[in-house]
Amino acid sequence: MESRLARPRAVMYGSLAVAFLIGIPWIGSWTLIPLAGAILSYALLKPRIATSKRPEYVIAATVVIAQILIGIGIALSGGPHSPVIAMLLLPIVTLPARFTARGVYAGLGVTIFVLLVSTVATSPSDFAADPTYTLVGLATAVGLAAFAQALMRAEMEQRSDAVLDPLTGLLNRKALASRFEEIAQQAALTGAPVCLVACDLDRFKQVNDAHGHDRGDAVLKDAAYVLRKYLRSFELAYRLGGEEFLIVLPGVALAEGRAVAERVCTGLEDARPGGLAVTASFGVAAASGADVAFEPLFRAADAALYEAKRTGRNRVVAAADQALLAA
Repeated sequence: MESRLARPRAVMYGSLAVAFLIGIPWIGSWTLIPLAGAILSYALLKPRIATSKRPEYVIAATVVIAQILIGIGIALSGGPHSPVIAMLLLPIVTLPARFTARGVYAGLGVTIFVLLVSTVATSPSDFAADPTYTLVGLATAVGLAAFAQALMRAEMEQRSDAVLDPLTGLLNRKALASRFEEIAQQAALTGAPVCLVACDLDRFKQVNDAHGHDRGDAVLKDAAYVLRKYLRSFELAYRLGGEEFLIVLPGVALAEGRAVAERVCTGLEDARPGGLAVTASFGVAAASGADVAFEPLFRAADAALYEAKRTGRNRVVAAADQALLAA
């Protein structure tokens, strides 16, 4: 999302810079300092977004720093009567695209606090004489946050309908394409590994033939539940179609990816999806850094899966193992 916001952010800061340059005869050139500070702080912290384990904290820091700098600009340019108040409202629009609802409310709280400190606290008499700009700023901040949050929630619900498999609740192929591109870009920046685990339920056609499609659907639902249960929060499971699943493991090398597949394989056998003795076969492949690309990784994982099927099913084969077997 940060990369998608890059262009509108440039437009926003560029338009503000033009407005402040034009307004120099009336408000002075120093008002460009908070704007330059906000741009500089983001530029310094941006590289850490891709490498941090908690990038939301880094993004939150850029928002807070920008709002504080803008608040300083408000206090120095008239307080309750400052033309810079409107600038404080712009970051609010971006909050729902970058944070959960709790983050949006926290960002709104920071904005309200900065606005009150930079207007009421710095010049109580001017605020008492004419509180209009401050009150309008407060009301606009709340309204912008409410509208932006509602629009983003509607957008996310619409996207969920498009990218979720209706039977299992897992992500589908459409979700896989965009998400893996982001994972590959991050791996290229950090040099981190990415592991793919291809999964296929064994002899699933026999389940449908012997027990009917309703029972087959129950097996798929239970299998999807087991996949989610045995994966960590950052490990992603997708239903590719039929009884085929794919697990994407960012930051996981081949050996650890194989261990994850072994864990899921055992979990599926123990769980008896749909009340039946259903097992699955797994193929594992991994790459690191700039070598992370979906097609070659998926082909390697799929070839390893085929080897697992060929050599008896209900097992895990890694790409390295498959190469040894082929030799």
